[in-house]
Amino acid sequence: MGTEAKKLHMLFFPFMAQGHMPPMINMAKLFAAHGARITILTTPVNAANIRPTIDDSIHIHIIPFPSADFGLPDGCENDSLLINDDQRISFFRAVASLRHHFDASLQDLRPDCVVTSMFLPWTYHVASARGVPRLVFSGAGNFAACAFIAFHRCRHVLEDKVESFILPGLPHQIEMLRTQVVDVKKLAGTSFEFLLEMLNEALELEPKNYGTLSNSFYELEPEYADHYRKEVGRAWNVGPASLYKEADNKTSKDGEQPASADECLKWLDKKPAGSIVYMCFGSGSSFSAEQLREMALGLEAAGHPFVWVVKDEGHQWVPDGFEKRTQGTGLVIRGWAPQVLILNHAAVGGFVTHCGWNSTLEGISAGLPMVTWPLNADQFYNE
Repeated sequence: MGTEAKKLHMLFFPFMAQGHMPPMINMAKLFAAHGARITILTTPVNAANIRPTIDDSIHIHIIPFPSADFGLPDGCENDSLLINDDQRISFFRAVASLRHHFDASLQDLRPDCVVTSMFLPWTYHVASARGVPRLVFSGAGNFAACAFIAFHRCRHVLEDKVESFILPGLPHQIEMLRTQVVDVKKLAGTSFEFLLEMLNEALELEPKNYGTLSNSFYELEPEYADHYRKEVGRAWNVGPASLYKEADNKTSKDGEQPASADECLKWLDKKPAGSIVYMCFGSGSSFSAEQLREMALGLEAAGHPFVWVVKDEGHQWVPDGFEKRTQGTGLVIRGWAPQVLILNHAAVGGFVTHCGWNSTLEGISAGLPMVTWPLNADQFYNE
């Protein structure tokens, strides 16, 4: 008991979204492995998904999520469960209403510090009032973070209807196309407007936080790790977080494991080394039925062995006979897939990706060449 009391107590509060929770939970495991006492603060549905991925050394502190109060279906506590933009706006408002529960948790748990997502900027004010140092978990890389800061300073150039522009003050000359950045005027009334407001508030708070924990590693982007420290102060690179999960337990998954996961790995076991192209565009991607149909026809025409992960959006886009004609050559996985395990499988030789930061790091860590198709947000910077 005495030893437990002497341990640094860190409270992790991840933003409830699929792209945010797994790397932050893995980072919490990393600190636990180095002797910190870890508590994860989350809501009931998210807690149920986290529990299978952690051991008894990490504690979960559950707070209620006000789904009904904001017109959300019961149990709708994660961004991945939302079906339209109206729900996403309600979800962001519901998350912001957790301020009181967060404050009460700080009072009850008395952590030495809190680690919260950059998408929860209001936690700074609550933690500061309690005298608890706040560390920000950054789910982006150093370059993307520096590029976002630079864009924030020059976004007025877009008013001139320029086709491209240079991001100011960076170690290299980085030119961006107008089409690769957010058009703020088109965001009014959408969930992206809420996201942008949160990011802008997070940017203003960065110098006030105790520091930033980045899911990156210095050798990948040294100039921008240094530049980011100059911009915001204390920052530490403690990634790639996915490698800790891999070393910790090759069979651990982010939440519930579908039966198809083992089937996928067994299918790969039968393929020659480096023969498979893995294609996945992340949980937040959105393609039309026409786009998905064209991808399917392209994969079939190429005749190259593939594993393709698609969001479970029904079967109306599947060309007639596609899966039968590609049986043995290709494997289509609908919904969740064990991406880290697939990328590190000997049979996989390339990765077609949307350049989300988690996927980018996982592809780099697996040593795979990548074909890039960025869709939004920091993905164009990552590309």
